[in-house]
Amino acid sequence: MVSKTDDIPASVPNCTAVDVAEDGETPESKESGKTALKDPCLCGHSAAAVVMNGDAGHDQAEEAESKQDGSGDADDANEQEVIVIQDTGFTVKIQAPGTEPFDLQVSPQEMVQEIHQVLMDREDTCHRTCFSLQLDGNVLDNFAELKSIEGLQEGSFLKVVEEPYTVREARIHVRHIRDLLKSLDPSDAYNGVDCNSLSFLSVFTDGDLGDSGKRKKKGSELEQIDCTPPEHILPGSKERPLVPLQPQNKDWKPLQCLKVLTMSGWNPPPGNRKMHGDLMYLFIVTVEERHVSITASTRGFYLNQSTTYTFNPKPANPSFLSHSLVELLSQISPAFKKNFTALQKKRVQRHPFERIATPFQVYSWTAPQIDHAMDCVRAEDAYTSRLGYEEHIPGQTRDWNEELQTTRELARKNLPERLLRERAIFKVHSDFAAAATRGAMAVIDGNVMAINPGEETRMQMFIWNNIFFSLGFDVRDHYKELGGDAAAHAAPTNDLNGVRAYGAVDVEGLYTLGTVVVDYRGYRVTAQSIIPGILEREQEQSVIYGSIDFGKTVMSHPKYLELLEKTSRPLKVQRHAVLNEKDAAVELCSSVECKGIIGNDGRHYILDLLRTFPPDLNFLPVEGEELSPESQKQGFPRPHRHRLACLRQELIEAFVEHRYLLFMKMAALQLMQQKANKESKTAALPESITAETVSDSEQAAAPKTSENASEAATLSFDSPTSSESTLTPEDAADSASEASATENSASPTVTTNGTHEPTIPESQNGDCDSPLEGKEADETIPGLAQAKELAESLAGDDGSGIDPKSREVVLNACKAVGSICNTSFDIRFNPDIFSPGVRFPEDSVEDIQKQKQLLKDAAAFLVSCQIPSLIKDCLDHTALPMDGATFTEALHQRGINVRYLGNVLEFVDKMPAKPQLEHVYRIGITELITRCTKHIFKTYLQGVELSALSAAVSHFLNCFLSSFPDAVAHLPADELVSRKKNKKRRNRVPGGGDNTAWASLTPNELWKNIASEALSYYHFTLQCESVDQAVEKYGLQKITLLREISVKAGIQILIKEYNFDSRHKPAFTEEDILNIFPVVKHVNPKASDAFHFFQSGQAKVQQGFLKEGCELINEALNLFNNVYGAMHVEICACLRLLARLNYIMGDHPEALSNQQKAVLMSERVLGIEHPNTIQEYMHLALYCFANGQLSTALKLLYRARYLMLMVCGEDHPEMALLDSNIGLVLHGVMEYDLSLRFLENALSINSKYHGPRSLKVALSHHLVARVYESKAEFRSALQHEKEGYTIYKNQVGEAHEKTKESSDYLKYLTQQAVALQRTMNEIYKNGSNASIMPLKFTAPSMASVLEQLNIINGIIFIPLSQKDLENLKAEVQRRQQLQDSGKVEEQQEDGQLALDDKIPVDD
Repeated sequence: MVSKTDDIPASVPNCTAVDVAEDGETPESKESGKTALKDPCLCGHSAAAVVMNGDAGHDQAEEAESKQDGSGDADDANEQEVIVIQDTGFTVKIQAPGTEPFDLQVSPQEMVQEIHQVLMDREDTCHRTCFSLQLDGNVLDNFAELKSIEGLQEGSFLKVVEEPYTVREARIHVRHIRDLLKSLDPSDAYNGVDCNSLSFLSVFTDGDLGDSGKRKKKGSELEQIDCTPPEHILPGSKERPLVPLQPQNKDWKPLQCLKVLTMSGWNPPPGNRKMHGDLMYLFIVTVEERHVSITASTRGFYLNQSTTYTFNPKPANPSFLSHSLVELLSQISPAFKKNFTALQKKRVQRHPFERIATPFQVYSWTAPQIDHAMDCVRAEDAYTSRLGYEEHIPGQTRDWNEELQTTRELARKNLPERLLRERAIFKVHSDFAAAATRGAMAVIDGNVMAINPGEETRMQMFIWNNIFFSLGFDVRDHYKELGGDAAAHAAPTNDLNGVRAYGAVDVEGLYTLGTVVVDYRGYRVTAQSIIPGILEREQEQSVIYGSIDFGKTVMSHPKYLELLEKTSRPLKVQRHAVLNEKDAAVELCSSVECKGIIGNDGRHYILDLLRTFPPDLNFLPVEGEELSPESQKQGFPRPHRHRLACLRQELIEAFVEHRYLLFMKMAALQLMQQKANKESKTAALPESITAETVSDSEQAAAPKTSENASEAATLSFDSPTSSESTLTPEDAADSASEASATENSASPTVTTNGTHEPTIPESQNGDCDSPLEGKEADETIPGLAQAKELAESLAGDDGSGIDPKSREVVLNACKAVGSICNTSFDIRFNPDIFSPGVRFPEDSVEDIQKQKQLLKDAAAFLVSCQIPSLIKDCLDHTALPMDGATFTEALHQRGINVRYLGNVLEFVDKMPAKPQLEHVYRIGITELITRCTKHIFKTYLQGVELSALSAAVSHFLNCFLSSFPDAVAHLPADELVSRKKNKKRRNRVPGGGDNTAWASLTPNELWKNIASEALSYYHFTLQCESVDQAVEKYGLQKITLLREISVKAGIQILIKEYNFDSRHKPAFTEEDILNIFPVVKHVNPKASDAFHFFQSGQAKVQQGFLKEGCELINEALNLFNNVYGAMHVEICACLRLLARLNYIMGDHPEALSNQQKAVLMSERVLGIEHPNTIQEYMHLALYCFANGQLSTALKLLYRARYLMLMVCGEDHPEMALLDSNIGLVLHGVMEYDLSLRFLENALSINSKYHGPRSLKVALSHHLVARVYESKAEFRSALQHEKEGYTIYKNQVGEAHEKTKESSDYLKYLTQQAVALQRTMNEIYKNGSNASIMPLKFTAPSMASVLEQLNIINGIIFIPLSQKDLENLKAEVQRRQQLQDSGKVEEQQEDGQLALDDKIPVDD
């Protein structure tokens, strides 16, 4: 599933490692341990009790505390709750028929069923499925928890007892045996079924790293390494082969156990045989070509005497009756016995992460040609899934709506309850997404009957498996005024974002529909769960809140207002009145489109949430409205395809955050002026204010939560050091909350289960255009403190006793920032402004004006603040996009919609520093071209009938990518029926019909269309008329374009080498198109408690408490596993951080094992060539090297380099890091010439992207010099080291240790060079009888190579004595207390600097 997964913060600072930035690297924040994703997290964590902006604070914090049952000290509460979860495990003995008894470790929380699963997976018991577990002769209930079973304790003896079969059990048994036979076969992963996906790590590590690590000796490995990489991986190579993307896994050469295993044609058994216990018949062909018929009976499996054409159900002689099919087959086929045993051995040796199903389906865009083998289970599944049955569920079909809503209603008072609830919600969601995807494909493939079959195909609606499906077309001119089909296509994704937002706020009593949006074969299908009773009633009768005709008639309902009021603060939706058809005012707390329906189950549902967020005025030209100058300067407003363009939630958060900072500063400035005026009159205002007690009422907490943040932010302007080496350059801020998307705001305060923990200020502050920021930071600090106190006291009971002048201060500040309340900061938006057809009452004119202004400001904020801040982050490498997905992620994180892509590119183009942004520009252009192509491809596909699909897709790809000028489509030969018959088929698939218009497309025409699409949609002028011009002009790669379009459009192609550049024949034939997959968008439910633990762990790590941090992260890992199961992106992030901590704390084997899991998980959940996976490979290589597995480390680095070349090409800042790693490892194994090729490439890339005077470049020079030294080429070595020395001297000064180290090394090199020269002279002078001084040519020690590897990867170990550590902890605690009391101003600077000297940091 190309699911829109939000990842968790990807890299996290941890500490006993100090950032290289420590050595004064001011211009670029050290970026090495960072994933390209720049932590694309936090799109939906608003529910996770994370304070988003000043005002939402209280709600959220309160929620967090109420979650803790109001326990005063939330942290303690956590610790106790955790103990509840981790009841200590115990061991039981298990005796299965025909095996020795063995011990099994179990936990009291497990169900008996989980022991069943373990036995079905174990090598010696895997062939049993139909058995019960007995304790002292009593059968255990499958669904009982172990702790509830009497007499079950340490050392209990459980017996496995074979049970009689039923038809259902026999089917399960056959299915299980088939799964065991196919367990190493990757075809399910290629076909994208059953949540299987690919993983290739084991190909490069030769099995499991942990074991091999123990076997190999450290030293002996040097002799046998072959280090030469394949040609295409070497720097400067131009070829980009596709085949190595999926290296041959030798385990996949399947061991054939059987030729055929299928259901017999004699099924089902006739009545007389049923009464003999026959359940079903199987037909089997063994490897020895023996054809046998098998009866599955209640007692087990036996051979019968039937043949293909004669039915004789009597047992054969001998009948080999066995309880398990495996036992039977082992008796009749020696090959089966041998191969099955070997297969199970291999299966058990694989890492569990290679086998576990992922929560959402991941599709592969390439696949080899797989043989299509006979498979009874697959055939049966295809049949039942068409009927929408689910075999294993009582009642056969699932009531999705009931399941989705009941899981939401589960209790959530304490941690165990919340875990159960979140786990249930997540499980139902992933099941629903899978079912909806299957259904949507069935609908488009024409396998589902419409509920209105008489209407034309575009208007049809479908119900399958209790899910409602509709197509993304404008039916009955519903969206006529909003942009017709374009609006109907955009509405489902907007609606999904609304569902995501309301789901994240999670208000009790308010329900949304399960929603999944599927793009398949050019159609957009929306799948929704069905509100009980809605199908029996007309929509007009059901809707009791909102409007069904875009605001002409409007209803309201007190219960809905009460429920929606609770969402109004977190979602920033303003309560407002609109006029209905009778000109009466109606109160709403959402957009008019949002409809409220009470289902037959009595629940309050809201649907049609497409306008949850306010409109984006930059793309909504309104007559008579002027946008702000910033927007106009960029050529806005621009016409858009539809009128549903709205701002993203991240932008709203960022904007409010930014306004809050402004509010604080304005208040502070005014107070300062008053103070200045008053000081002449010797008034004592400040005391009176400070004396004011702060009441902890509802609003008081609003500004309070953000106060530390805004203060910290201003402080970070002053201390220049903080931007690089404060504890968290970006991670803390990123993990803090959604609002962390804002670079120009304070980092928000995180409430970890109700306890406030101020996060450390972000490094990228103060880049906004506001004149207030940055410059006046010094003067505003004293005023800020008062402003805060004032804001708090005003928000108190009634603010009595406050000087009216101060009240005026707040009033002015509120007015200036557009707050909807005059006594405290509170910004919300009215989503109905500028909606056609919506009218507002007379008395709210002023309010509406304010709201219009706010919307204009927000639109201007996006253009003038967020886009520049994104580019600035790309410049200093805090954002490192590698491909289209990570680039989009970076845009979204800052609240920038993809429709601004053209603007972003123009902005980059005009930057003076454009060469340093070339990678971003190239990725942006690739993204723009492939998105335009996707738009065209979508409509192209709708006109293609099924039988011509592969021909049409290959023709399209030829036009798009092949240099062959006259690509001609091959119309499929008439292996089809004659045309006449076709006319009669009335109920055709949407858009079916003999449409061969697609065949007339030419490359020239396609590229013209792409350019015009780019102009009309993105307002960007593409200067190319063919693929070769695009490649030439923008430096693109065809393979990257192919990957991007395939992933976006769901195309799967054959993995082979394509010759794109041949001018004589097209690159693709119809045989190369293997499949079309759906692209699926859905909501990702979150594990909030686990996420809090993760954050507290990060915070602890940042403060230097590694052990405690590690424990918290481990706890988070447990909770994540509890909610998500074993596979999930957030678990992947958790494992990566754990591995890093293990590594820093010196536990290398443990680091290796955790990182191996992270790599496997990233491959399985995100994809084998996802940028995140590339990063994980690099980390794993470092830990392998540290464990002495050099050849493995090299293989992993080469793999990472290959993937990176394919995904984004060689010219990318991250490539410099990768090449430095490769060069260092090669230096370590004495491959000097190869090493130089990589290190010199790294040097040139670093110089390009970081500027020739950067410290990164100095380090690169030093690494190159070391290799030249090892080659005894001292002149070159000296030359490079001098360059490095000069940079250090200029950047950090003579006295800095880096400069000193460099100068010492220069001296050493000079001595070596002189010694060498002397020796040479000696030889020249005395000929062969010269007395030669032995020269020291040393291979670098592994330790020195590892030290350099750590440095470039952002880890420096600092030897700290015990005493230092104690002082450090004391210092950290002192600052914590200071910060808590909020009196941090004066000490902040020295405290911060003192810390920077000592604390090891890493990003």
